[in-house]
Amino acid sequence: MNFEIEVAGEANPLSQETLYKTLTSASSGNLNQIKAGTQQLQNWEKHPGFHSSLQSIFLDPSLPFEVRYLSIIHLKNGIDKYWRKAALSAIQKSEKEQIRSRAIESGTKEPDFHLASQNALMISKIIRYEFPLDWPDAISVVSNNLRLTSQPNSPKLQLTRALLILLEVIKELSTARLQRTRAGLQSSSLEVLQVLGNVYVDKMQTWMTFLNEGGDDEGGAIISIEQSLLAVRILRRLLVAGWDFPNRSGEVQEAWSLINSHLKRLLSLLADQTAVSETVKRLIEKHLRQMGKLHVNLAKDHPAGFALLKDSTYLLSFYWNIVTRFDETLALPISNLPEAEKLQDENYESLPVMEFLSLKGLLLLRACVKMIFSPAQTFRFQQQEDKEEKAYSRQLIKDNVLTSGFARTVMETLVTRFFIIRQRDLREWEDEPEMWEMKEEGGDDLAEYSLRSCAEKLFLDLILNYKSEIVQPLLSAFTQATNAPVTEVFLKDSVYSAIGIGAPMLVDQIEFDAFLRNTLLKEMQVNEPGYNILRRRIAIVLGQWLLVKDGLDRPLVYDIFQHLLDRDHKLNDMVVRITAGRQLKNIILPFEFDPKTFSPYAPTILSALLALIGEVDTAETLLALLSTLSVLVENMKESIIPFAEQIMSFLPTLWDHSLDQFLVKQTILGILTSLVTSTKITSQQYHSRIIPLIDNSVDVQSGTYIQLGEDAMDLWEAILQQTPASNVPDLLRLVPRLFPLLETGSSNLVKALKMMETYIYLAPNEMLFFSANTMLSPLAGLLGGSKREVAGSILDIADLLMQTATAIDGPPGLWKFANNFLQTRFLQVVVEGLRGNHQARQTTGPNRVQTWLDVLVETRYLSTLARLTILTPDLLIDAVSNIYSNEPIEHAMTWILDEWFSHLDNMSHPDGKKLNCLALTALLRTGQAYILTRLQELMTMWTEVALDLYEDEGEDKPNDSLVYLDIDALKGEQETLQQGLTRKMVFNDPVHRIDVKTHIRETLQYVVEKSGGNEEFRNRWLVNVDADVLQAFGKLGIY
Repeated sequence: MNFEIEVAGEANPLSQETLYKTLTSASSGNLNQIKAGTQQLQNWEKHPGFHSSLQSIFLDPSLPFEVRYLSIIHLKNGIDKYWRKAALSAIQKSEKEQIRSRAIESGTKEPDFHLASQNALMISKIIRYEFPLDWPDAISVVSNNLRLTSQPNSPKLQLTRALLILLEVIKELSTARLQRTRAGLQSSSLEVLQVLGNVYVDKMQTWMTFLNEGGDDEGGAIISIEQSLLAVRILRRLLVAGWDFPNRSGEVQEAWSLINSHLKRLLSLLADQTAVSETVKRLIEKHLRQMGKLHVNLAKDHPAGFALLKDSTYLLSFYWNIVTRFDETLALPISNLPEAEKLQDENYESLPVMEFLSLKGLLLLRACVKMIFSPAQTFRFQQQEDKEEKAYSRQLIKDNVLTSGFARTVMETLVTRFFIIRQRDLREWEDEPEMWEMKEEGGDDLAEYSLRSCAEKLFLDLILNYKSEIVQPLLSAFTQATNAPVTEVFLKDSVYSAIGIGAPMLVDQIEFDAFLRNTLLKEMQVNEPGYNILRRRIAIVLGQWLLVKDGLDRPLVYDIFQHLLDRDHKLNDMVVRITAGRQLKNIILPFEFDPKTFSPYAPTILSALLALIGEVDTAETLLALLSTLSVLVENMKESIIPFAEQIMSFLPTLWDHSLDQFLVKQTILGILTSLVTSTKITSQQYHSRIIPLIDNSVDVQSGTYIQLGEDAMDLWEAILQQTPASNVPDLLRLVPRLFPLLETGSSNLVKALKMMETYIYLAPNEMLFFSANTMLSPLAGLLGGSKREVAGSILDIADLLMQTATAIDGPPGLWKFANNFLQTRFLQVVVEGLRGNHQARQTTGPNRVQTWLDVLVETRYLSTLARLTILTPDLLIDAVSNIYSNEPIEHAMTWILDEWFSHLDNMSHPDGKKLNCLALTALLRTGQAYILTRLQELMTMWTEVALDLYEDEGEDKPNDSLVYLDIDALKGEQETLQQGLTRKMVFNDPVHRIDVKTHIRETLQYVVEKSGGNEEFRNRWLVNVDADVLQAFGKLGIY
């Protein structure tokens, strides 16, 4: 039996030989060797010399490809992690210089494309970090390398590799966000353009001459095409990122004109099907795609510069000719389409080249519309020349391109050609219904990749900005479409699409209610083949118009959707039903949605929607339909109750089938939250199915908490809000899940604290048990130094627990709870926080003690002490004695009272101020000197509080405005169960049960009697009170 012992990676010294062996192991097919080798490489990556050794192995052509490839990959990744000066274990300067000095030359001579490509990426990352500060001539070095390799006698491969390096460098720098990097690129752009332009022109002439005149070196011509393609890929980025004002550079103008002339020549070459081979054709198409990207990028990033470049208005017309020529192929039967058109897949880059250029043409028009009507705002200072150029460019495009007549022409072309469902769409509709529907419903960025989506966006741009010129022709087309025979499905679909897109602008132009009754309703009844196209469009148009049009016949709309979701109808295929399911969300979203009106249709629609959710396979479609269900449940409110069981029977099953689709599970949790909120107390019957979902989702030890925890907490909170105290035992099993949230300090911390409060209301005895055992300790740990919101929630819990303990067992219950306060060090945190504040107030100047306790949190700390004191003043003294057992109680109580009285002016809330007043008054009953010597401060406080609370004193009103006489008077209009429990707790709070004057009077009488009578009390304690303070207090009539 063989035994293999693996030692830690650091035990193997780094050398060229051991590195080679490790790379060999890591690139082998044996999983154990791969794991061990990868771990060893990770252990070495922080060692000096590791990355230069990787490069040395990469540079050795005699080594296996796999080893060299793995070495350059690790080197490239190491640049990201360790090249920065501030990185931990950063690569040393000497090693950086060694790597840098060998990178460009080796990459230029590397014969293998994959290795050369990774090396070029590595070089670009180095330059990104070092240019322009640490390697100021980096771009010059790369440009000189290109110049040398472009000499006639240089190997062709070296020029290709030099272009590849320059491409990756320009690509990396053009995406840089640091201004110094972008400025450095712009300062070197002209140098690069001069060298690159010569290469581009030379290679384009070389292979074009070969195509025109023929020759023997076909392989050399192919290489030239590939090199010119690399050059135009670089130019596409350089011309956009290299100049802020490209129109002001003569060299850019020259390159621009040259590329535009090549665009026309390449298109003519493609038009001659016999002139080029299939390989050359594909390379030419790639050139055209790069040129199209250049034009659009320049128009978006430098709109004024684009407009002022030579022949830009002619270029726009040229693109529009491409668009109009391409639209002639849109209506061809599939048998007459070019082969590439038939086989086109979802890949944007694989669009037929004419469709690709047509898309770019529409994007150019969109950029021009934005330039005129929505110019980009900038905070950068603009010279007068800049402002004049912008104004002139807008006027130039408006007068010479986007005229009113041209806008109308574009609109008509878009609607009658580009909105039409194509044969390719119908094939995808039938073969992949979910994927096609999902693609059509893509977001705003879909316009960058889809011709029809871009056409729709351009149409919206035009109708927004050329409404007066476009609306009447559009209405004429609308009238024609509504009166067209039933066979004109494609015409109707395209025009209805335009009417839906332009709904916000046409809301006052079209009698949509009449259109709904007289046209759409009738077309819903047509059962001819192909009318599934129109059924889909009807669903979309209704969804678009109900968002902007009030007063429509909603029952009729609901009836239509009821039929659109009917699976048994032969025309309601998957695309129609999914579209109806999506658009139903817009039908029930508007403010005027009435659940009672919708209720008769709810059984059928809801059943159909749930069945459809169960049919779909793609996650995005499922999420869209679940979103509709969520809106339906939320907006139906109490009317959803009859259907709650049906929904609850469906969702847990869907949960189980969703496995790791966390977005789906998040949506399910959101639906359940809405369902619980809508069904209120009747939701209790679903606890057995909901609680396990919450339990699994909020377990911080499970892998689902990060994804589902927040949504599950919302659901949990909703259930608590709707559960009476009699049914809370089912929910108590979840309480232990709250405590780990306190320890982790998660984003759900505040929510967990609020839920603890709710649990205290619902299950006071059980929560007191939890507080004694597992709850107060983590709360105490969180309290010190917590932010105001967290500290406030923790102290709310403590206050509620003290009131609960008192309500259940009176003063003995509060004494027992205070012991828990001490054992868990909760009370120590409160008192020590106050002591820190007191000490800070005793110091000044540069040596002043800093405190973390802000004013509001200190108020809450003092209120916590007040709650302990108000009914049993000896309890506070006993607790303080335990905390400061090594010092006299008089000393501790003195500074506590100092801090307490000094802070009273910062208490603005009447409830809080009265609570503290009652507590400090109760302390008088102890008869201790440290409180009796503060009669002046007490009387000042009594006077202020009494004046605040007795302003509206009258015969028909309670003396103390905070004393509540009728508990029902506190009840809100739509009181939840928890609000009812809160109301009872508030009503029984001593703050709202004790009249403050009565409390002061009775306390004084007790203290006077205990002190030996009025004379003794006056001579010993009252004599220390200022006459003004005593006079003001006397006016209250208390004593």
